[in-house]
Amino acid sequence: MSSAVPSTPSTSVPSATSEPSAPIALDLGIARRATTEGEYTGPKRVLLAEPRGYCAGVDRAVETVEKALEKHGAPIYVRKEIVHNRHVVETLTDQGVVFVDETDEVPEGALLVFSAHGVSPAVHASAAERNLRTIDATCPLVTKVHQEAKRFARDDFDILLIGHEGHEEVEGTAGEAPDRVQVVDGPESVDAVTVRDESKVIWLSQTTLSVDETMDTVARLREKFPLLQDPPSDDICYATQNRQVAVKAMAPECDLVIVVGSRNSSNSVRLVEVALAAGARASYLVDYAKEVDTAWLEGVRTVGITSGASVPEVLVRGVLDLLADHGFGSVEPVTTANETLVFALPRELRTSARV
Repeated sequence: MSSAVPSTPSTSVPSATSEPSAPIALDLGIARRATTEGEYTGPKRVLLAEPRGYCAGVDRAVETVEKALEKHGAPIYVRKEIVHNRHVVETLTDQGVVFVDETDEVPEGALLVFSAHGVSPAVHASAAERNLRTIDATCPLVTKVHQEAKRFARDDFDILLIGHEGHEEVEGTAGEAPDRVQVVDGPESVDAVTVRDESKVIWLSQTTLSVDETMDTVARLREKFPLLQDPPSDDICYATQNRQVAVKAMAPECDLVIVVGSRNSSNSVRLVEVALAAGARASYLVDYAKEVDTAWLEGVRTVGITSGASVPEVLVRGVLDLLADHGFGSVEPVTTANETLVFALPRELRTSARV
């Protein structure tokens, strides 16, 4: 699914030694609203989205790596980034974690952790061929989508997987049934989709998409394939939906929404888009408080703050401190849901058994 990020042609995360990257800036212009009756004119304030930050799957994945380090010592290898957050990756690198792109970069017999985004059966097989000890930190909600893909492939359905081409999660899910899955990267991709039997077509989705844009894609697919079936349950994860709902609730009151998150985090980029679509005058994506341009605050009375599902709270606190230094000392929570879900750690880290 495409995203409008004109100022950032690359979505790669810089290494720990690189200079800070420029924040993603999405300002649609239309949001420069004229002052109207009822518009907020009080003291400068911050609206703080609740919920925000770590979801249960990210918390589990990060803790998995930390516990593996405690139990086995460095180095621990992780395929891809454990979660899509620059700060988390750099912090774990400093602790002795080695991030690799593929299993052939890992010494034979070493310990490898699979990221929260999941991997295909081919990756599991490759790790086994190298006698790697593995711990799977795949989010259980991603695993659910994998199971759906396998089930519907066994039933000989064509599976239309709505998601971003090349995203690790999409590659992992598609790899469960490569002969039956087609990736549909947004509404504009629908025209190219073909199926064998229009009575046996189902859609699944990447878990971190915009709910609204996903439904737009589904509507386009259903126009083309009227018998398109829905997944048994929502694939877009609860945390992604909750963070988008909170942003929608506060954005109409915001002159500016700052989303804390990394540019390769799908759910973080979606929050910028959701904020603008919901009425924020401007929205920016930053990794750190030091990336906030104080020029953004000129003429601003209300700043909304949220963070992606892979963002530790310490980074949000840094932005709040910066805003307080510029007169935005009043912080008002905007609560739309309370999250209590916790996922158990992988079996290898819950028992006394060695990996």
